[in-house]
Formats: sequence, C-alpha cells, structure tokens
Amino acid sequence: METRRIAIVGTGLIGASVALAAKRGGESRVAGFDPEPSALEAAVLRGAVDEPAESLAAALADADLAVVAAPVAQLAAQVQAALEASSDGCIVTDVGSTKAAVCAAAGSSPRFVGGHPVCGSEAHGAAHASAELFDGATWFLTPLAETDPARYRLVHSFVSGLGATPVAVDPQAHDRLVAITSHLPHALANLLVNQAGAGKVEGHEPLAAAGGSLRDMTRVAGANPRIWVDIFLDNAGRLRESLAEHRRRVEQLEAALDAGDAGFLARWIGEAAGNRRRMLADAYADPGELHQLRVHVPDRPGVLAGITQALGAERINIEDFELHHVSPDRGGTLTLLVGGADEAERAATLLEAQGYGVVVSAVLEE
Repeated sequence: METRRIAIVGTGLIGASVALAAKRGGESRVAGFDPEPSALEAAVLRGAVDEPAESLAAALADADLAVVAAPVAQLAAQVQAALEASSDGCIVTDVGSTKAAVCAAAGSSPRFVGGHPVCGSEAHGAAHASAELFDGATWFLTPLAETDPARYRLVHSFVSGLGATPVAVDPQAHDRLVAITSHLPHALANLLVNQAGAGKVEGHEPLAAAGGSLRDMTRVAGANPRIWVDIFLDNAGRLRESLAEHRRRVEQLEAALDAGDAGFLARWIGEAAGNRRRMLADAYADPGELHQLRVHVPDRPGVLAGITQALGAERINIEDFELHHVSPDRGGTLTLLVGGADEAERAATLLEAQGYGVVVSAVLEE
C-alpha cells in the first residue's frame, strides 16, 4: 500500500512500532496524536512521529490511513471518533486485543477494518518501539459485511508491508480464539502463581522451592493490570466459556486420579505432546531450530531497549524473551529465543562484542 500520510492515534509501544515499521520504506509521513502529551513526546523522540498533533482532527487531516492504538477500554470510542473526524478517503483500522465491541462500534462504516497484531513486548512506551516488532507475526483482520473490499485489500497490503502475516477472521470468532490462546493462559498463570504463593506447606515456602515448570508456566503472570483488567472484562463472556471448559477438563483429570486410571493419564499426556508439537509446527517457524540465549545484564535503565534495538538493527528476530531479576547489585538474566543456529550465533557475537556474557543452547527439542 503506497500510503503517503498515516495517522497514529495512541503513540505507545504498538502505535509507535507501527509508525516505525511503516516508515522503513521511506515513503510515508506519520502524524501522531495521544491524549497523554508525554507519550506523544516520547514517540517524537523515538523518531516514530514526524508531525505531532494537538488534536485528533489535526492528526487525521489529509490522512490516507488512521491506526487507532488506544487501550481496550477506550478503543471503541476512539475508533468512532476517528471515523467521525476523518475524511471519506481515510481508512481506519485498529490494533486492539479484542474485536467484537470495536467492530460493533464502527457500525456500518465501509472505511473500518478491525485489526489485531499477535505480538508485543513486556516493555512499555514508545521508547521501546521497534520497526521489527511485527516481522513474521500473525495480524488478524476482521472485515465486516459492510467493509469496502478495496479498502480491506489496502489494509491487507499495509499489514503485509509491516512484515506481518494478515489473517481474516470473524470478530466473534477472533474473541473466542484469543480467549483460548491468550486470555485463558494469562488467567491461569495468575491462578497458578497465586496458589503457590498463598501459604506455606509445613513451614516451607512453595515459591522458594519452585522448579522450572512453575517458572515457565507463569511467565506472563502479573502482566500490566492497566492493560489486562480491560482485556479480561471486555472479553469476559468468552473467557468464562474457556474457563468452564478448562474446569470440565480438570474434573476429568480428578476422576482419573480417583480411579487410578493409568490408561487415561497416558493417553492424556500423549495427546498433550502431540498438540504441543502441532502448535510449534503451525505457530512458530522452524520449531526445532529455536535457540536460547542466556545473557547476564546489569540493573540499569535502557539495557533491554539497547539489546532489542541492537538485534533488530541486524534483522535478528527475537521470538520471545524473559527477564529474571536477581538484585540491583547483581542485575539479572535475560533469556532470548532466536530462530536458527546461525542467527543465534550472530546474536551472541553481537552481544559479546558489547561486553555481555552469553550462553547459547538449542531448545524445544522433542
């Protein structure tokens, strides 16, 4: 899509990353608006926004495409406002984590195409934005019956140009899908770590004796409540359905344990192994080629942003990462997942040249 003027409404991490990715080709100018002046200022300093605007209308003036990157609780209202403030020639899309409510708010407008990039970062704010954030990511698009096909194709092309893979889906189906694959895991991670931290077992603190399985299963526990409270509430019905199905499966496991049913347990574990292999094969490129880099990092501002930006500048894609903080004096360990042995070695060489100690190992081997 040859967009000459893009308006970003909401200039946090995702909005600023969209702007940076769109500007990689050098043909786009980006206007930005954010109700929080400090957020807009950070996006300008990051180089994501060329034209900071004092109002939504000013940002949307002459825009070919408006990308609304507001928090979920504000998303529907912001999309409505963008549609009202923009010209008939402006396409409006969004990057929200839930889709049914915002698509309903857009009503019968042929200019709106809902969107949701399935990616993100544990960092926040435009200072941590990256043009490479969307490379290889699934980006759901939720066109409606009223959506103009030509405008949908333009958004599809725009998303592809950011490095993502656009996937069309019904808004209701989208919310059921993310309830299972994203919202339920976040809810269960919170439940697990809170259960483990609720009390002692004969004087022993469970969290102090936690193994790798609890650590790995609770990586997303405690995620930013300003974001996740809104997501849970906005998709509450679908999440409750997923929790009910989860409860039914827990009851099946309890019944097998009560009956001493070893056959059920063996089939159950085998089914899980097969589903996990299928997930890795379908959702991750070259799952057997993922490599883990363990990097010792000091406790000082800007370290994580510096590492991710350095790797991004070399087009090394970070599939996932986790930070284990030890103390202000000792810093912590940053674990990165990188696809491919060659890419992992390139990343290690780059980080070692910057003075970091790096240990590389293959992961996700069956």
